[in-house]
Amino acid sequence: MGVGRPEDAARGVASPAARTSLREIAGLFLKLGTIAFGGPAAHIAMMEDEVVHRRRWLTREQFLDYLGATNLIPGPNSTELAIHIGHARAGWWGLLVAGTCFILPAALLVGAIAWAYVRFGTLPAVAGILYGVKPVVIAVVLQALWRLARTAVKDLRLAALGFGCLAATALGMNELLVLALGGLAAVFATLPSGSRGPAASAPAGLVLPRGAEFLPLGTGVAAGATALAVPFGLWPLFWVFAKIGAVLFGSGYVLLAFLRADLVQRLGWLTERQLLDAVAVGQVTPGPVFTTATFIGYVLGGTSGAAVATAGIFLPAFLFVAASGPLVPHLRRSRVVGAVLDGVNVASLALMALVTWQLTQTALVDAVALVLTVVSVVLLLRYRVNSAWLVLGGGLLGALLRY
Repeated sequence: MGVGRPEDAARGVASPAARTSLREIAGLFLKLGTIAFGGPAAHIAMMEDEVVHRRRWLTREQFLDYLGATNLIPGPNSTELAIHIGHARAGWWGLLVAGTCFILPAALLVGAIAWAYVRFGTLPAVAGILYGVKPVVIAVVLQALWRLARTAVKDLRLAALGFGCLAATALGMNELLVLALGGLAAVFATLPSGSRGPAASAPAGLVLPRGAEFLPLGTGVAAGATALAVPFGLWPLFWVFAKIGAVLFGSGYVLLAFLRADLVQRLGWLTERQLLDAVAVGQVTPGPVFTTATFIGYVLGGTSGAAVATAGIFLPAFLFVAASGPLVPHLRRSRVVGAVLDGVNVASLALMALVTWQLTQTALVDAVALVLTVVSVVLLLRYRVNSAWLVLGGGLLGALLRY
């Protein structure tokens, strides 16, 4: 590892000219990808400890700049932060190595679990594990929703915007349009009252164009309707996940809304139950939640499907980081970009809230499952128990109850 000037190292300051070997970058992010349980916040905390305090690859200010940049582009925040760090320390090859090594351990583990799921998923013991895990997954999503909302909903205008996005989503509006209009409405709300034009009297919630409230979620299958099956193919699978990776803002849990709209409702490739099983596997494994795509790809198309889905959902993150890195200082100072991000974040939470409600109908099948969800919520919010331990505990309890 290049350490730059000795006086910089003595003060704990990373030199801009310092370089790190690809081997060191690969070793760090393979380690983090293997042990990084607990979601993006935990991943980011581990990275900060390693690259700022232990290795002094970045200053705290540099680290915060890259963290801020990940919140302004779509995709998995912790993965994008790893890619930024790799690029900062070893250029374009560092970008590829850091991102790939952070993703790879989780993708391999999820692929192995998917193989076992396809082969043994109908056995009573496995069914019991999933029976116990699903209510815990609902609790984990509720916890994330609560914590994200406390940060994202900064004032009454954003609260009203969030409720407007929730109503539009419930009416069946396309999820991408909800995100776009959420960002535009937030910018509109920051303009001086005299510059808003004839629509200035509209409420601070979601302002919809004529007829937009009737646009369909996904491609026209209303919630609860039966999807028309579309033949499966690897290229369509790749483009579904590439689209999701290119437009998904907010928490990785918002992924649920996109997966449900495309794979369950529009294409008919997955059932609601399979979708929740995939999310459960994403929770019990380390690394990015986006490796849920690996599980779904394997269930649909075996090893090739797993590789295609994984490549599709993560490819946009590499491209966005490569394109946005030089713009980071300008983006962080932009009032308009900040307002867009605020609106997109509350719209993402609206999507997340609605899909969580819909998935509870699959997960909470009896009183035991309901109690398990409530207990898990209390343990997560009150006692801050690691979600990975709860998922493992739920699986063990489910296996014991259903065996």
